[in-house]
Amino acid sequence: MKKILITGGCGFIGTNLIARLLKEKDRLFIRVLDNLSVGTEKAFEDVCSADPAPDAELIIGDIRDIKACIRCCEGIDTLVHLAADTGVAPSVENPRVDMEVNVIGTVNLLEAMRERGVERFIFASSGAPLGEAKLPICEESAPKPVSPYGASKLAGEGYCSAYYRTYGIKTFTLRFSNVYGPRSFHKQSVVARFIRSALEGKAIEVYGDGNQTRDFIHVDDLVQAIVLAAGAEAGGEVFQIATSRETTISEIASRIEKIIEAKVGMTTDIAYTGSRRGDVRRNFSDISKAKKILGFAPCVDLAEGLERTVNWFISEGAPIGEKSE
Repeated sequence: MKKILITGGCGFIGTNLIARLLKEKDRLFIRVLDNLSVGTEKAFEDVCSADPAPDAELIIGDIRDIKACIRCCEGIDTLVHLAADTGVAPSVENPRVDMEVNVIGTVNLLEAMRERGVERFIFASSGAPLGEAKLPICEESAPKPVSPYGASKLAGEGYCSAYYRTYGIKTFTLRFSNVYGPRSFHKQSVVARFIRSALEGKAIEVYGDGNQTRDFIHVDDLVQAIVLAAGAEAGGEVFQIATSRETTISEIASRIEKIIEAKVGMTTDIAYTGSRRGDVRRNFSDISKAKKILGFAPCVDLAEGLERTVNWFISEGAPIGEKSE
């Protein structure tokens, strides 16, 4: 039986990962460590509601607590580290909390793995450590983080490299691009925020002029990358997990506006506001290394992925209002 610990497993990516793992034919034991600051116990229970019930448990705790980390690593083979203080804006507002969660929390887990003999560590990073890098960003790009969030994720990447080379823990750093999809109800990321606003009849608020770009990846493709890393041989490596497609924020807003008009008959305004500190202007990735070594190949295109995401929000009872005058 494979035994997997998922930190932050009650959140958006975590619950999608659990749903994917439960489809595997191999028997699994899944343990989740989550402080429920974003994810919910209900989200965990819902994804584990299959019949027969999966062999899964939730431990409510914090990765900043080394004792909790050591306890959760008991008997585990693979650790998928998703728990984090996520996003540029929160890190700009409170860089110390960002550091404590993303740096100290990551080191706590690596130390707990070393004590308990856990062999494999999959670390959720992002393109933020690279900052305003030459495009497309790749694993060889020199990191120059713009935000405290980017700096804390870069520190985590450094510790992954060090623990692989010093202690032999097989670490896999996956730099996630902008993830969207079902189960993102409470996310403050671009796609989820735009969908909620549009369904509520509010204007879609775009920071800056909307010409900034990102590489949007559907959560099903992202989860597939995690599963591939869980079975890969190469340790101590960094991989860009994205689609290699560059999309402006204005295009995302426009696509969502059109989908929602077609689904529920509501028109939506798009409002442009001030830029945010710490945001990079352009961002998309070269994923050739992940393709070659992991066999990673994203397959959900943007049009399909956005429509599936909007459908999920509607099916889950997202508030639907009338357009504000």
